[in-house]
Amino acid sequence: MESVQTFGRKKTAVAVAFVKRGVGRVKVNGVPIELVQPEALRFKVWEPILLLGAQRYSEVDIRIRVKGGGYTSQLYAIRQAIAKGLVAWYQKYVDEASKREIKEILTTYDLSLIHISEPTRLLSISYAVFCLKKKKKKKNPRLKHAFKKKITHRQKRKKMIL
Repeated sequence: MESVQTFGRKKTAVAVAFVKRGVGRVKVNGVPIELVQPEALRFKVWEPILLLGAQRYSEVDIRIRVKGGGYTSQLYAIRQAIAKGLVAWYQKYVDEASKREIKEILTTYDLSLIHISEPTRLLSISYAVFCLKKKKKKKNPRLKHAFKKKITHRQKRKKMIL
């Protein structure tokens, strides 16, 4: 059976898309994509499908499971999972040229459809790692004195006598 499994993420929401040969059905948590709530953001979920046209996704069925996050994050995770799923399907079962064409269409419209949707998260993590490495390398001269054992007046006298 020909199938591909991909995922999309936004904040803490994770959507997993199962793409298999079919007739063009798209379901989110068992519900048709036409009934996704909230209605105001429904168009966002449709974006990858509308960009590529009906002929590109009419031969596949897409089943999506989504968990975590809020409504908006879930919808953005769903749209990323759909886009990545179609790209993976074309790469695995059609041909490389059409896969490149699809990927180019999606990335020119919105980079977050294929790539990481939150580059700021990665930047903050890498910046934190950079700061930790920098902290370890740089030695603070004040710390050297802070950890020295303090000698009392009596201990000084004992040393002088000995």
